Amino acid sequence: MEGDFIKINEWMLPLSWLYGLGVRLRNQLFELGILKSRSFDIPVISVGNITVGGSGKTPHVEYLIRLLKDKTKVAVLSRGYKRKSKGYVLAGKETEMRVIGDEPYQMKSKFPDVYVAVDKNRCHGIDTLTCDEATKDTDVILLDDAFQHRYVKPGINILLVDYHRLIIYDKLLPAGRLREPQSGKARADIVIITKCPKDLKPMEYRVIIKAMDLFPYQKLFFTTLEYDCLTPVYGGKKRPLDSIGRNENILLLTGIASPKQMTYDLKEYTPNITPMAFTDHHQFTKKDIERINRTFEKMPSPKMVITTEKDNARLSGMKGLSDNVRRNIYTLPVRVKFMLGQEEEFNNKIIGYVQKNSKNSILAKTKDENKSKNSNNIRNRPRTISFRNN
Repeated sequence: MEGDFIKINEWMLPLSWLYGLGVRLRNQLFELGILKSRSFDIPVISVGNITVGGSGKTPHVEYLIRLLKDKTKVAVLSRGYKRKSKGYVLAGKETEMRVIGDEPYQMKSKFPDVYVAVDKNRCHGIDTLTCDEATKDTDVILLDDAFQHRYVKPGINILLVDYHRLIIYDKLLPAGRLREPQSGKARADIVIITKCPKDLKPMEYRVIIKAMDLFPYQKLFFTTLEYDCLTPVYGGKKRPLDSIGRNENILLLTGIASPKQMTYDLKEYTPNITPMAFTDHHQFTKKDIERINRTFEKMPSPKMVITTEKDNARLSGMKGLSDNVRRNIYTLPVRVKFMLGQEEEFNNKIIGYVQKNSKNSILAKTKDENKSKNSNNIRNRPRTISFRNN
């Protein structure tokens, strides 16, 4: 059920109250204009959450990339969490994961023609992307994990809420996992309930819609995760998920915030799953590699290792994986799918915003051509006399 991954540390609620005072004060300073939010002359779409941990940001940013990349020049700007560099960095073909972070590295690897940059100062990052000679043709900027970065005022603010950690049931840090009070959701233009079960009942949709209590200007969407074919890390043939036999043994290797949904989904194919879960953005060590090798060797055959694309970005630079692991390790690519037939509505909202505000993209040219055609049609249309007011 919704909210089923939430655990509240009741004894820490007094600290959450103090933490909340600080967050509310900061938000109030922005509301009063004492702390300034900047708007930009380029379409900016922010994707983020108000919960610590994974809510599906990367798959949703990748969805936006796929939606826009053939019509616009897309740039992704991230903080580059846990990277070993400082300041603004524009990713290139040879840029290492440690320089930009695992999630930006994953996106650059999958979409090499998209600009991917990291900068803790998002305003500086946007200024650099739009002014630098190498990236000044950028049409739209996707801000990754920037809901709390209020120094930027995006044109569209997308808030992601994990179905299993609905903010309406959660508490502020450190008792819960909320970064700010759930009232912060009022800043969102679009709210997406992510990681929904595929068999969600109509009554459950209605309960969540009512419980989220959004304003009329906000639109609520629901998405679920879909998996592509298992992709071998070190070469070989891809495998569809349904090729996994009931007797196959899986070592599920994850360093993400919420691996429980993936475990649940894989149990549809085999009950024999050995989870090896590390913390989100975990930097694998030599001891971790040795542990992976030992655990895999002890498992009965047939067997395989499944990991996420994000974890593979961190594993790929590590040495020491046994030949047996290397032959049998796969990544499980994840995609977002909209539910309730909402995909077209969401796409139209995003494309319409970019079309209206972009100056150089194909979308903007299409808009101008349509305007020109419409104006010509008006000029060429036969004039008629109306008797309505006579």
